[in-house]
Amino acid sequence: MPDNTAFLEKVKKQGYLEDIYDARDVTEVVFRTMRDLMNTEASDRVESELRKNDDSVPTPAEEQQQEIADLWKDTNPIVSFLSRIRPPLNFDADTFLFRIRQEASLPKGVSPETVVKAIFSATKDELSQERVNEVAEFLPPKIQQMWQQA
Repeated sequence: MPDNTAFLEKVKKQGYLEDIYDARDVTEVVFRTMRDLMNTEASDRVESELRKNDDSVPTPAEEQQQEIADLWKDTNPIVSFLSRIRPPLNFDADTFLFRIRQEASLPKGVSPETVVKAIFSATKDELSQERVNEVAEFLPPKIQQMWQQA
């Protein structure tokens, strides 16, 4: 079972980021942008699969796995609450990538497309095919294509 470090190392390497802290920060922005497009139920299913928790006492590897799911959850309690009660947002691929560019503090020379593909690839490795397909349904066409190619 991959751990959070392996997940972030993959994002770092494929996204051409300097360290895993950059990978974590960018992942949180991409995940927030994805969640904004999804309904609450679908977002909860993704979190559940990322957590892979069966309510038993977690092993160290399972604890690290839960940290990946924690990246999916919004750390701001107000934003988290509001996102649960509002309908999914509807925006296009340009807005998706603009948000990543503006909010993620990408290193010079690293495109939003590059980091998004890296995060998509690492995330898809953690999800069932059913969940991968469900996530794709919420993404704008160009972003959906990036998701499928990752």
